[in-house]
Amino acid sequence: MNLLSKYGDQILEAFWTTIQLTFFSAIGAVIIGVLIAAMRVSPVPVARFLGTAYVTVFRNTPLTLILLFCLFGLSQTLGVNLAKSDSPTFLTDNNFRLAVLGLSVYTAAFVCESLRSGINTVPVGQAEAGRSLGLSFAQNLRLIVLPQAFRAVTAPLGSVLIALTKNSTIAAVIGVSEASALMKKMIENEAAIFVVGGIFAVGFVILTLPMGLIFGKLSKRFEVSR
Repeated sequence: MNLLSKYGDQILEAFWTTIQLTFFSAIGAVIIGVLIAAMRVSPVPVARFLGTAYVTVFRNTPLTLILLFCLFGLSQTLGVNLAKSDSPTFLTDNNFRLAVLGLSVYTAAFVCESLRSGINTVPVGQAEAGRSLGLSFAQNLRLIVLPQAFRAVTAPLGSVLIALTKNSTIAAVIGVSEASALMKKMIENEAAIFVVGGIFAVGFVILTLPMGLIFGKLSKRFEVSR
């Protein structure tokens, strides 16, 4: 209880940062993942090749390496910054946004594969019916295929989101003050490694357990609706 009273505000702030990382990265990952999935099922060979290459590269590259590249490669070497350099919170904002970028492009590969498996469950006849009505590939995908694909992969997408929440702890390597960074600080300052570990383990369970329950219920609901 002494640890909670001493670090309570910092713990809440750190988990709030984790929630923000997860939220913004999830949005970015879904947008990029949908685009890559569309490329992977595109009738254009070059688009399919690029989509496959993206998934292969990012699924087999460690997330730590991607985040370090965002910081040292994009920001420090190429000068690509995502915050105003004259801002007093430049480092904090820039590192946070670079972490969101890295998490988004990494997780997008897994979102893409989940969606592609959902697209494969849609009967071919429905896509052919759309083409017979004069719909373009993009219209067919947006109006007919993707809505059904999302319903089919609700549970797998939930698992990807849970994994993203846990992967957000790696953002600490580029200086983002989220939950794992504070946990490391508390372990260094307090002789209570098991208590500190227990506090943060419970915190992540509180974050991820509701996600699993919600996506599980949605999956069953959509399965019945189909």
